[in-house]
Amino acid sequence: MTVPEDAWVFDTGPLRHFAAQGWLGVLRFLAGERRVYIPPTVERELYNAAEQVPAVRQVVEADWIHVHSADSMEYTAAFSRYYDRLVAGGKNVGECEVLAMGKIYGCEIVLDDAAPRRIADEEGIRVTATVPILCDAIREKKLTTVMVEELADNLPEGDYYLPFGPGGFRRHVLEHSLLDYDEL
Repeated sequence: MTVPEDAWVFDTGPLRHFAAQGWLGVLRFLAGERRVYIPPTVERELYNAAEQVPAVRQVVEADWIHVHSADSMEYTAAFSRYYDRLVAGGKNVGECEVLAMGKIYGCEIVLDDAAPRRIADEEGIRVTATVPILCDAIREKKLTTVMVEELADNLPEGDYYLPFGPGGFRRHVLEHSLLDYDEL
């Protein structure tokens, strides 16, 4: 089985924090008809996170999030390359599988961590992150700016890093040309 090119493949962080802060339904809404996948390592990381934050269990129980296992030689080789570059102290294994899926299937991956995002950019893997997804939602009029500002203020309450502090979404997206003023 392959993953469709229009699918999103998520890393643990965005799913864990959206669920923990009560915003997972927003991701489902934004995915729309897109299929959403996670690799087995991300599934394990989410199960582990659910022991500390029970709300995270809803991610692994969601019928719209699919676990995809791959065992081709091409996939294994890609995973091994990313593993050699990213894994330290047992961390970042999920990111390696997400990168491998993006590389092999040509789908869009969702990563918020800078190092794996740089690798994705270097290798021509389509990559997005939480803030650009939220900006697209505003641009497409799926979410209001006020709603996204609230969501962006809530996510860091669960120790999630966003590149701005509370109340900083609007300024950040304007300064980084992620949205034009008239789109807000």
